Amino acid sequence: MLKKKLSIVDIANKLNISKTTVSFILNGRAKEKRISEELVERVLKFVEEVGYKPNSLAKSLRTGKSNIIGLIVENISDHFFANIARYIEDRAYKNGYKIIYCSTDNDASKTSELIAMFRDRHVDGYIIAPPPGAEEEIAALIKDELPVVLFDRYFPGIDTSYVVTDNLYGTYNATQYFIDHGYKKIAFITFSSHQTQMQARMEGYEKALKEHNLTPYIKEVDFNQDSQFIIDPIHDFLKDQKFDAILFGTNRIGVCGLKVINNLGIKVPDDVAVISFDDYDVFELYSPSITAIAQPIEEIADNVISILLNKMNTPASARKNQEITLHTELKIRGSSSVTKPLAAVSK
Repeated sequence: MLKKKLSIVDIANKLNISKTTVSFILNGRAKEKRISEELVERVLKFVEEVGYKPNSLAKSLRTGKSNIIGLIVENISDHFFANIARYIEDRAYKNGYKIIYCSTDNDASKTSELIAMFRDRHVDGYIIAPPPGAEEEIAALIKDELPVVLFDRYFPGIDTSYVVTDNLYGTYNATQYFIDHGYKKIAFITFSSHQTQMQARMEGYEKALKEHNLTPYIKEVDFNQDSQFIIDPIHDFLKDQKFDAILFGTNRIGVCGLKVINNLGIKVPDDVAVISFDDYDVFELYSPSITAIAQPIEEIADNVISILLNKMNTPASARKNQEITLHTELKIRGSSSVTKPLAAVSK
């Protein structure tokens, strides 16, 4: 067994044959090139003995395929993105593809570097939850006829396939639920963001309140990897306010907000009712369990990978973009129990 990593040239020299012949054999073209079975067997036996593995980048340049998909998300450790990634990975693997994951941290510069890395690796397709400011990179991928599917959010000015949920309806329905059960002073705590999904969630909340002539109470928090920078402004917002109900814009905001509520000695749902966007396993472990707007994670992942596989197997000139919006589900749990008289509902 040779310790040195061998190349095709090394194999050719060891067997005293041409590197072209070795390349044809290793790429399954021996019969096409009329190479004898005896020579094929000799090469394959030697390759097995030395444990030769072809350079994946070189192979992708020869074949035009790397059998790798690049998956770029906001934060791969986030419950929502991690679960979607897992479903995508399963489907991709069954179809002969591997996944490389990366997190953008909502940073456009980092996203640009990640996309450049994937281009260098010649990945076959891109699945991206794009941060603000990544429009130019996404547009460049599409211009170069590379298969791209966006999910969770998209850029209205860029014509490409995407899979999202009905974020507006999700928060509208949750806010309406509060209103229908007598809550009037309803706060919305969310990330400060111009992304389509976050803007839609804000719009759904405001729409429901406007229909009932209720005042919006909104706290926008800057995105940060350090949870303390999210907790502190939520604490300042809640410490002097007496809200009937609180709607959190994401599960991360929800977890941070619940820590603040607990630290302030506010009781859920006796003092305040709570709903969070995005369901999360730990929400069922809270006491009381937390009502959540659940996104159809498996359905999102299934649509994303199905669209991308179709794009990768279709000539660029024949590809058609798909824009898919899926429904959310309001999962009622103990944190939104009725504490207000129905007669108090504003009409």
